[in-house]
Amino acid sequence: MPKRKRMPKLPNGYGSIRYLGKGRRNPYAVHPPTEEFTENGVPIRPAAICYVDTWIKGFTVLTAYKAGNYYPGYENTLIDLNTDAEDTSCFEELANKILSDYNQFKGITPEETGKTFAEVYKEFYAWKFEANHSKSYSKATMNSTRAAFNNCKIIHDKIFADLRHSDLQEVIDNCKLKHASLELIVSLLHQMYSYADIYEIVDKDYSAHIKINIPDDDESGIPFSDADLKKMWENKHDSVVEFIIIMCYSGYRVRAYESMRVNLEEGYFRGGIKTAAGKDRIVPIHPAIFPLVQARLKRYGKLTTTPYHNFRRHMAKTLKELDIDPTHTAHDCRHTFSALCERYRVNENDRKRMLGHSFGSDITNSIYGHRSVNELRKEIEKIEIPKYKECD
Repeated sequence: MPKRKRMPKLPNGYGSIRYLGKGRRNPYAVHPPTEEFTENGVPIRPAAICYVDTWIKGFTVLTAYKAGNYYPGYENTLIDLNTDAEDTSCFEELANKILSDYNQFKGITPEETGKTFAEVYKEFYAWKFEANHSKSYSKATMNSTRAAFNNCKIIHDKIFADLRHSDLQEVIDNCKLKHASLELIVSLLHQMYSYADIYEIVDKDYSAHIKINIPDDDESGIPFSDADLKKMWENKHDSVVEFIIIMCYSGYRVRAYESMRVNLEEGYFRGGIKTAAGKDRIVPIHPAIFPLVQARLKRYGKLTTTPYHNFRRHMAKTLKELDIDPTHTAHDCRHTFSALCERYRVNENDRKRMLGHSFGSDITNSIYGHRSVNELRKEIEKIEIPKYKECD
C-alpha cells in the first residue's frame, strides 16, 4: 500500500488540518487557529470547523475561514478532486476560490511574526521558568539561560520569524567564548524554536542544524598528584575539600552533582549530563568516600551547596591554603578519577562506562556491554587511597 503523502505545513496562525486515519469518509479534521491556553501556557486545540475528505479541501475551508467567508456547510459546495477526468476546469475553479479568499487577508501578518528575537525570548523565559509551576529550576540553570541570551546580541533586534540558519550559525561562529558557553547558546536556540513552534511563531526550526565549529575544550585538564590527594585526605573534614575528594573518586562533571541521585542503601551515584553516553549513568560509591557522601547528605541534604561559579572561588582559596596549585579546576577532579582508574588497572571498558565516554566504533560494547553495579564496584574498589594522617 503506498505511503500517504506528507502535506505541507500551514503558515503561522492559519489553523490546522489533522488526518484522523483511514476508514473514514471524511478523514481530515479542520481546526481554526488556537486562541486559548492552559494555565501552564500549553495551547488548547479548538473544536473542528468541519471534516472533509481531502487535505486540499481542508486548506480551502481554512482560507475561507481566515477571509471571513466560511459558513456551515461551505465544505459541501467544494468540488470533488478525486477524479481522473482530463478536464482541468475543476482544479482552476478551486484554485481561483482559494486565491480569492487569500487575497482578502494577504498582507495581514499575525502579530507573533513581527516579534523580535528579544521579545520572543522574554515570552519563552516567562513560559519556562515562571508559568510552569509543575517543575522547578535551579538558579544556575536560569543564570545560564540568561547568559546564553546575552551572547546572542547580534540578533536581539531582528524579527524572529525572519531569522534563518545562517543568522543563527553566525551567532555561534562569532562568539569567542569556550565550547561550554557555545553549548548553552545552541541549547537556548533549540528551546526557543520549540517554543516558537508550539505558538506558531515559525514554520520551521532553523536551529536544527547549527553546529559548534571549534574543538571541545572541556576534556582538557591536569589530574591532582598523589601528594595533592594526600593533603586533601588529611583535610577531608573541610567542606570544600570533602566535595573535591568525592569528585576525584567518582568522575562526574561538576554540574552533574546538582541533580545527582544517591542511593546509599545500594551504594551508588546515578546521574550525568552533556552526552548520550554520560547521561543517567551509574558509578558505585568508592568505600573510602562513602562516609563523606553520607555525612554530606545528612548535613546538607544534597552533594552541592553553592552554585558552580561560587564553588570555583572557594576551591581556589582552599587549595591555596593547602599549598596545592590553586589553578586546578573542578574538571581536574574528573581527570584525576580517570588517571586513578588507569593506574590501578580498572577495566578499560568499565572506566569508559563510569566516565560516560562513548565506545565509538566498538559496537559490541556500546550496544551489548551491560555491567551490573556489583561488577563495576569490584573495578572501582581496585583504586587505593594514599596513606595519610588525620589532622586535628
